[in-house]
Amino acid sequence: MGGRDGIARILFFSASLLSASAGLAVLGFMVVLGLPVMESGMLWPILTDPWSPDHGQFGILAMVVGTIYIAGLSLMFSFPVSLGTALFIEVVRPDGPGKALKKLVRLMTAIPTVIYGFVGVFLLVPIVRNLGGSGMGILSTALMLAILVAPTMILFFLGSMARVPQAYLDAVDALGGTPYQKVVNVIFPHAWPGFLTGLILAFGRAMGDTLIALMLSGNAVTMPASVLDSARTLTAHIALIIAADFDSVEFKTIFICGITLYAMTSLGILLARHLGTR
Repeated sequence: MGGRDGIARILFFSASLLSASAGLAVLGFMVVLGLPVMESGMLWPILTDPWSPDHGQFGILAMVVGTIYIAGLSLMFSFPVSLGTALFIEVVRPDGPGKALKKLVRLMTAIPTVIYGFVGVFLLVPIVRNLGGSGMGILSTALMLAILVAPTMILFFLGSMARVPQAYLDAVDALGGTPYQKVVNVIFPHAWPGFLTGLILAFGRAMGDTLIALMLSGNAVTMPASVLDSARTLTAHIALIIAADFDSVEFKTIFICGITLYAMTSLGILLARHLGTR
């Protein structure tokens, strides 16, 4: 057993080292290819100016704001639904209905993102269009992203609740406690770090999605003023600009977009780990 444990530790350590190295290699790749832009003194204008290549402006501020706007709004829609679904599965009806719903949630994680995009274009956009605008905008994108990230959050929430000591839950039942008291006084105090981790990682996934944002957001490069306005995310911007001339400043700015997106996602993960540890 000692030899097997040693081999297992080496394999797990090697896998962790390989994963970390791959992540750092991706960051290094983007930094190296973005160095010409940084050395030219254009970094600050790229981060603050509007996007207007015809006028020599290649700013990504509107895309950064659009990314945060859409991802944040999607979590506002998805979090209460995901938390309620997880509580229904784990606490309210953990028997037949809960098991069936859990299988459905797992099935949703396997649906390709482009399918969500098609559903949004043909079903959601016409509904949102009745509220005003073209229907292709922040609200449509956020609603569809909320559906996309909900299974991730639900599974994280279920995993956190499953780690609550069973003896505590049995004690609440023995004392005649209600499901509400079990959730508020036992499950939430023990499982909240996992809830927070699932929330932040879902935010990272919402920021990193490309297809839904590309298909539903309208891809306007202006600063959004309302949820019905069109917007463009960093991922959609990279997908649209990548066909530009390799030597152009327009093309080189996508590496600044990648570094910015990488930094935003990394900060979210670090925050989740810090709060989860506390």
